Amino acid sequence: TSHKGKPLHYSGFRGTVTDFPNFNASSDAETLYNAMKGFGSDKEAILDLITSRSNAQRQEIRSAYKSLYGKDLIEDLKYELTGKFERLIVSLMRLPAYHDAKEIKDAIKGGGTDEKCLIEILASRTNEQIHSLVAAYKDAYGREIEEDIIGDTSGHFKKMLVVLLQGTRDDDNVVHTDLVEEDAQLLYAAGEEQWGTDEAIFIMVLGNRSVTHLQLVFDEYQKIAEKSIEDSIKSELSGDFERLMLAVVQCIRSRPMFFAKHLYKSMKGLGTADNTLIRIMISRSEIDMLDIRECFRLRYEKSLYTMIQVPSSMLKPCIAGEFFPEAAQIAYKMWEISAMTKVQLRGTIVPYADFDPASDAQDLRKAMKGFGTDEDTIINIIARRSNAQRQDIRQAFKSLLGRDLMADLKSELSKNLCRLIMGLMMTPAEFDAKMMKKAMEGAGTDEHALIEILVTRSNEEIQAMCTAYLKAFKKSLEDAIRSDTSGHFCRILVSLAQGARKEGPADMTRVAEDAQVSETLPQTTLANACNADSDEMIDNFMSVLCARSFPHLRRVLQEFVKCTNKDIEQIIKKELSGDVKNVFYAIVCSVKNQPSYFADRLYKAMKGLGTDDRALIRIMVSRSEIDLFNIRKEFKETHDASLHEFIQGDTSGDYRKTLLMLCGGED
Repeated sequence: TSHKGKPLHYSGFRGTVTDFPNFNASSDAETLYNAMKGFGSDKEAILDLITSRSNAQRQEIRSAYKSLYGKDLIEDLKYELTGKFERLIVSLMRLPAYHDAKEIKDAIKGGGTDEKCLIEILASRTNEQIHSLVAAYKDAYGREIEEDIIGDTSGHFKKMLVVLLQGTRDDDNVVHTDLVEEDAQLLYAAGEEQWGTDEAIFIMVLGNRSVTHLQLVFDEYQKIAEKSIEDSIKSELSGDFERLMLAVVQCIRSRPMFFAKHLYKSMKGLGTADNTLIRIMISRSEIDMLDIRECFRLRYEKSLYTMIQVPSSMLKPCIAGEFFPEAAQIAYKMWEISAMTKVQLRGTIVPYADFDPASDAQDLRKAMKGFGTDEDTIINIIARRSNAQRQDIRQAFKSLLGRDLMADLKSELSKNLCRLIMGLMMTPAEFDAKMMKKAMEGAGTDEHALIEILVTRSNEEIQAMCTAYLKAFKKSLEDAIRSDTSGHFCRILVSLAQGARKEGPADMTRVAEDAQVSETLPQTTLANACNADSDEMIDNFMSVLCARSFPHLRRVLQEFVKCTNKDIEQIIKKELSGDVKNVFYAIVCSVKNQPSYFADRLYKAMKGLGTDDRALIRIMVSRSEIDLFNIRKEFKETHDASLHEFIQGDTSGDYRKTLLMLCGGED
């Protein structure tokens, strides 16, 4: 492993699972046999025994089991256990090379390919591990792993995987001193220095040179290119090939840090990546789990132990003495963290220090008078004042000049810049009302906008918006919602539009009761989600999710995991559909981490073809003085790119310039 180019040599063993003292394979085999005998199996006993033995000892237990009972232990475990727990225990019983082989086989069988799994395994294994994997694959499946991977992948991605499968990287201590600078130059010339990229050079150098050699090459590259090799790969390569090459570079720099990042990502999406979590915990438990734990703490300022809430030697599937599938356990932990975390919300726009509304009003008038418009002045004033200050400018403009600033701006500016500046000039309540109106007028309804606004505003903000809506459009917001939406979705929005959600901390006496309300439902609706039970489920969800305070809901949703062994998000996605699913899901995401919910909405507004400018303007304007700074941080954390970069690449001109001023930093 290396750190900043200086190789660190760890002495000896860095795993967390070691040989069990006073080991007796036959008595262990007997314990396991008894744990599986009769009705149901003793999961606790199986888990405790298998996680406290090393892999070599587990192989001896397997042999002893066969000698004593004439049966294959792995087959018996598969028969007795189910789900994630079975996957976990059976994976622990396999030899490491056979475990890798099985993961790769699963990654390429069936419809799609799990490229992430191929990348993680092939980028991180040593020559010796690769050779054992190739042999194990042949032994287990009677096929060549290389042929199967070639048949399932394509392009440069395929070529690099084939190179890694040869397991012919130079040994760690081999450094070609005379080639370090030359390799760095080659990589630079193959990418940054020319139009197009010569991928073959990247494959040759990154696929064959030793770890120590490449660490020196990366240092040299940084000097020549004035940017890291990772940044160059991100700008020069794309798709799975880019992800593979980044993984190779990260493993060269530090395998433990590479795995720490993967573990973190596997735990961020609740229950979505338990396979990754299990695979890493198992494959590294006897190699470098101690280092991974340290890297995790360094990088995320949380211990891996608390994030999984288990001894990291194993995912101990137990909370409060009850059996928990790993995903539910992580979900439980996530809700607990969400309930405990005090987030300091920060906007990106603060009141302007030397504020003089009269001179701002005069400057704005000058910028719009005569032929042409001075957009720079308009942007510099409006984007650098707080909303309260902008209201003072509006008033000064009328008092001093007898003119309506909004009308003047509207006639001088156009398109998205006009929408953005007008949005900034309105009060938050006027702006929210306008956005609700926009979401409902014309042919289609923008349900996502209705959901986003009604779910994320406080009672006070919703009441102010209702007042502003009535004043501006001579119709109550509730009537507008009723005439534009229908069914359960309409009822949920009307309920949220009352702005009557309970406020204040969790009422611990009600938490269990509220969690139970939801708990009995999935069982009845699974049978026939479309009949009356589905209505009953929605009513129950509404009575809790639309009425209780956010701090209270955090505790309720944590308790819910405990009651059902499921995360509420899974159930919403599985049991509900359409707008009803989307609105409940948005409430849950907001309750868990509102800045993260907005970051996700911004990402969706800009990724893919075309930009949803209305969503972009709506969020940038409405959050700029509340939590846009936090949203930026969440965006960067989740998407490995900054909000600034996304806006830069997705918009243009004065519109882009104003958005970037609101964004307030590059992260």
